[in-house]
Amino acid sequence: SRLQLSMLCFFLQILTIILFAVFVRYSPESSSGPCSQQLNCSWRNQDEGFQHPRFRDVHLQVLLGFGLLVAFLGRYGPGSMAISILIVAFTIQWAILIQGFLFFYLNGKIYVGAQSMVSADFCTAAILISTGAVLGKVNPVQMLLLTLLGVILFAVNEYILLSLMGVSDSGGSLTIHTFGAYFGLMVSRILYQPHMEKRKEQQDTGHQPDVFAVVGTVYLWIFWPSFTSATMVHDNVETWAMLNTYFSLAASTLATFVLSPILHEEGTLQMVQIQDATLASAAMMGMAGEMLVTPFGALIAGFLAGLIPPLGFKFLTPVLSSRLKTQDTCGVHNVHGLPGILGALLGTLLTALATADAYGGRLELVFPLVAQGSQSPMDQALGQLCALLVTLLLATLGGCVTGAVLKIRRLRSSPDTRYLENTVLLEVKLEG
Repeated sequence: SRLQLSMLCFFLQILTIILFAVFVRYSPESSSGPCSQQLNCSWRNQDEGFQHPRFRDVHLQVLLGFGLLVAFLGRYGPGSMAISILIVAFTIQWAILIQGFLFFYLNGKIYVGAQSMVSADFCTAAILISTGAVLGKVNPVQMLLLTLLGVILFAVNEYILLSLMGVSDSGGSLTIHTFGAYFGLMVSRILYQPHMEKRKEQQDTGHQPDVFAVVGTVYLWIFWPSFTSATMVHDNVETWAMLNTYFSLAASTLATFVLSPILHEEGTLQMVQIQDATLASAAMMGMAGEMLVTPFGALIAGFLAGLIPPLGFKFLTPVLSSRLKTQDTCGVHNVHGLPGILGALLGTLLTALATADAYGGRLELVFPLVAQGSQSPMDQALGQLCALLVTLLLATLGGCVTGAVLKIRRLRSSPDTRYLENTVLLEVKLEG
């Protein structure tokens, strides 16, 4: 109900204000504090490398690139876009607190700066991916509770991978795409609603949703290279990630034009399919972007990533729905989950093959433990592979717990309530 949503928003905002007042402070310009080497999180590095344009690019990518992804569905578009903005507004605040206690905490205070905001935007991206799997199945109150729990799980997974295990995942193949996809899919599985099977959300598109897909795709092309390189302080590593991402985007788009006309009888390529290919290639490059030492490697990886969404929607999505009882509204399994896993596997392979001859002086920037002799490339690769298993475990277990919480009777909408987002937030006239 509107009253439930209003009360929850009021409570969460008052809670974050109190916690900000007690713990959060702006970081001093010249301070020496604890820094996670893998996360590049000290405010000293923020002052040197994390400038306003980089944060602006990441924030635009999250708000518009990810936000417009849910707007291509004609039935849910208006309401889901409003909910995306609601999720962004709350996640930024909540992530600053949860990530702050793990990465930016010193002497009883959380010191925020440019990189803490970028990290919060990364968390927001993962949560938006998760909500794509349950769009149309939950109401805004449940969405906020999913965000509340999802941010905590995301931060814990990120801390284990980046700080404890020393994994290299600057663009978020594991922490953003894989975690976000499988966390949302597991929530969708727990909230499975048989009566929803006959509804064809993904086919309910029209002219206006196509326009949203066009705008969203353009934003992805413009800002995603900045997104994958936002956590890199050193410009020479950042250049690799940006260029590899661009090459991957180009190849994945061509792959979609190759495969989609063959798989679909109408032979007409929709803008949403290009949008999916763009996301898949970016998920693939999240970990490997800073590791690929040749441009043709990025083209191969991007081309393979571009094949996943059309094949997945054609063959895997029906199996997810009918056999595994998992309703994936926006296809996050095909667009984020599988490409994220393949990106992690590619990153593991590249890590095992890392040598000083191939990387030169960049080896210390990409794999500092290997360059220092603390680990061999094979040890680092084994850690990267174990990180995939840890992420899948936390995502599935966390999704089960979150789904069980959202399944509480007082939180659920009536099974007969249709167009959940629109009926709670917006009045939308539906033809027919």
